[in-house]
Amino acid sequence: MKLLEIIDLHVAVEGKEILRGVNLVVNSGEITALMGPNGSGKSTLAYVLMGHPKYIVTKGRILVKGQDIKSLSPDERAKLGMFLSFQYPMEITGVTLSSFLRTALNELSENKISVPEFDKLIKGKMQDLGMNTGFANRYLNEGFSGGEKKRAEILQMSILKPELAILDETDSGLDIDALKAVAEGINAYLKLNPAAGALVITHYQRLLDYLKPNSVCVMVSGKIVKQGGSELVAELEKKGYDWLGKKIELKKA
Repeated sequence: MKLLEIIDLHVAVEGKEILRGVNLVVNSGEITALMGPNGSGKSTLAYVLMGHPKYIVTKGRILVKGQDIKSLSPDERAKLGMFLSFQYPMEITGVTLSSFLRTALNELSENKISVPEFDKLIKGKMQDLGMNTGFANRYLNEGFSGGEKKRAEILQMSILKPELAILDETDSGLDIDALKAVAEGINAYLKLNPAAGALVITHYQRLLDYLKPNSVCVMVSGKIVKQGGSELVAELEKKGYDWLGKKIELKKA
């Protein structure tokens, strides 16, 4: 089943077109990887999907479970089952990680979870991700290392249980141990939630060595210029993105 279907999507920021006709699908039970060089529009796509008001859709459709979501607010998209893991997670002073997540979970659930029940839940999930459980009582992301912030993002995903997870450069700045922990968290989440799907945005092969995407899309200059299976990741690692840019120029010529 198609969880996410993007059809001929054009997006502008302050009058400048960034996305130029993107077509992309994320299926239930699968990982779709989105790769591309810096400035290609990958993070723009992530923000557009979650409804950031800075980004204006000028043409095209975004369907989640068959529903066009362009008119939905970010919180309505979250309640529909969408989740975004940020490349640079924000620090929020005065709000503990535990309080933030319990409030978010209760907003999404009809049956509210008590403080003792949630305390047991979050500590179990944190142990699975190799996180110090003391971080549950610290202010959200404040004083966290880069790896701890990324683990906290995956912790949020595992607790909120979205159907569609959008992971924007979750591997950015991670050492090998943190990378493995984050990848294991993503794999465990998808295994426990077989109807869910993920759009994984990354520059590099290393995260995808652990995640094994079902399909790979490459974005250059706001367009998907190549699609394939996991073998495309190795080809990009060997040839780089300039190889695709040259192929595009040859086609234009």
